[in-house]
Amino acid sequence: MIRGLYTAVSGLISEEARQQVITNNLANANTNGYKGDDLRVKDFKEVMLNNYDKVVNGKNVRQELGNLSMGSKIDDVITKFTQGPITETGKKTDFAIDGKGFFTVEGSNGKRYYTRDGRFHVDIKGNLVDNNGNSVLGVNTQTNNVEPVNVGNSKIQCDSLGNILLNGNQKYKFQFANFEEGQIKKVGDNLYTSNAQPSAGNVHVKQGYVEKSNVNVINEMVEMMTTMRNFESNQKVVQTMDETLGKLISQVGDVR
Repeated sequence: MIRGLYTAVSGLISEEARQQVITNNLANANTNGYKGDDLRVKDFKEVMLNNYDKVVNGKNVRQELGNLSMGSKIDDVITKFTQGPITETGKKTDFAIDGKGFFTVEGSNGKRYYTRDGRFHVDIKGNLVDNNGNSVLGVNTQTNNVEPVNVGNSKIQCDSLGNILLNGNQKYKFQFANFEEGQIKKVGDNLYTSNAQPSAGNVHVKQGYVEKSNVNVINEMVEMMTTMRNFESNQKVVQTMDETLGKLISQVGDVR
């Protein structure tokens, strides 16, 4: 019975963590470029139960009672990188990646991050930056150096391959980044980081568009209700076992 308590409580912990993931997804359903998360749960290793109550020829022999699951545990939280809807804004500093790939930005600490949120604007220095003030990086086609994209007061145009033209002259190309599955992780503020070396690859971009969140609100609500039911079921198991243990301690063997 004690083992059963541990099994039910492990289910409570897993469902609580799943609820937090779903809540975060719903909170970012309108966040441009956001990619939803999914909680992966796996079983603890099963254990074999046996005893020596069986007697053969006057001797106690081992008999196997069967396997017992020790419940579930949190395996990992993975990000679903499916394409989000692309909507037109008409703003020249808005960009949306159609397919795989990330924009590369540089924080004030000099560290590089990656994002799918292409809502950029020009700061007082004339640099193209994201909503967090991180500089958008591009390859200078004249020097071949990777540096912040400096737009100044120029008219900005961008083709589908990410080539940036200022007043009709090509000056930069977006520093795109591609990663294999599992090589990139979230760090907050709609940014990602990775210890792996990114590949450039062929990335297609649309100017005057933004990519919306890939979170499906209806699916998340259904998942939330299922999670709540599972939590309540485990909760009732714990409550029933607690009441049974209480009776075992206070009533069984009581002299009347």
